[in-house]
Amino acid sequence: MMPETIVYNLLENVGAVITGSHIVYKSGKHGSAYVNKDAVYPHTKITSDLCREIAREFAFDDVEVVIAPAIGGVILMTWTAAHLSGLGNRDVLGVYAEKDGDGFVIKRGYDKLLAGRRVLVVEDLLTTGGSVKKVIEETRAIGGNVVGLAVLCNRGGVTSQDVGGVPKFFALTNVKLDAWDEADCPLCKQGVPINIEVGHGREFLIRKASKDL
Repeated sequence: MMPETIVYNLLENVGAVITGSHIVYKSGKHGSAYVNKDAVYPHTKITSDLCREIAREFAFDDVEVVIAPAIGGVILMTWTAAHLSGLGNRDVLGVYAEKDGDGFVIKRGYDKLLAGRRVLVVEDLLTTGGSVKKVIEETRAIGGNVVGLAVLCNRGGVTSQDVGGVPKFFALTNVKLDAWDEADCPLCKQGVPINIEVGHGREFLIRKASKDL
């Protein structure tokens, strides 16, 4: 198994670890650091190697389908399913859930592929676990048997219980990042500009501007 320090160094080497900034996370909380998974995906060998580690962790769990929330987790889903197929010498399917308002929906006939099968959920980053929890709930609602959750980086200290409980929860690396509510954010109080290149800073500023009108 690839040590967490090596995984973190790989993320640093491709510029995926951002520090000393003012980030708005998907949860709405603010922080000073960010793990930009989009900096990893152009490096296909590194992405494949990371997903191979996930596949090895679940090689003996009889996974039949891998699912991920679109868009971020789709690349991880594809590589992970491919490596599981190779390790088990069988066809492990790969599908995705699509954003639908505040939740996720499984369409395109994928619901029929999940029902009655052993399912591994994969995600890139966890801050609160809210999105992946909805995917797990939807998978279970259509009859999928969720056997595990695997993530590239758990940056919020998320636990299995936070996502509704899964038999097996695996993170390639765990990174603890500060996260503050907007009202308590020291960076806001200091007037530090919000990063609009990564995270959800651009949307935050748009919403804030519309409220000020």
